Amino acid sequence: MSETKVVHSNFWVNFFNTPTEEADLKKTLKSIPLFKELTKRDLSALIKIIHNRTFVAGEYIFYKGDPGIGLYLIREGEVEMQRENSSNEKKVLASFGKDDFFGELALVDGEKRSASAIAKSPCKISIIFKPDLDEFIEKYPRKGIKILTGISSIIALRLRVLNEDYFNLQYK
Repeated sequence: MSETKVVHSNFWVNFFNTPTEEADLKKTLKSIPLFKELTKRDLSALIKIIHNRTFVAGEYIFYKGDPGIGLYLIREGEVEMQRENSSNEKKVLASFGKDDFFGELALVDGEKRSASAIAKSPCKISIIFKPDLDEFIEKYPRKGIKILTGISSIIALRLRVLNEDYFNLQYK
């Protein structure tokens, strides 16, 4: 009797998932600084461009060097950002859990990913892809300005924290 190996592929599995409940997704979006200035009506329009995916523990959400194509919102589960050092050892850069988000720079510059994202537990993730957001912004410029302002605020905050950490490493 031969063993059958089951390979999980999020590409095929997720086409048939049921959509996330709108009220729950609105609550999650409203809790994220990127979207805090949006009204309920704005959020309803935004929800139409969100894609929902599931990942099994250990599955890569994306790899370092992949194109930056979207923002990821963790609805359930845990995700780690990892990168290999010069000795090829995997190092954890950050850990995220329910209602956290990552990948927001992709919505601005679309550059390659600087680290890999890995599901540390089974995850449900909502994704806003850059082309969909670009189209949304073109269709709803006022809403788009609110989102881009939110992204800018997050980037500025993270840069301030990084500067403080750098200062502390260098001078303390």
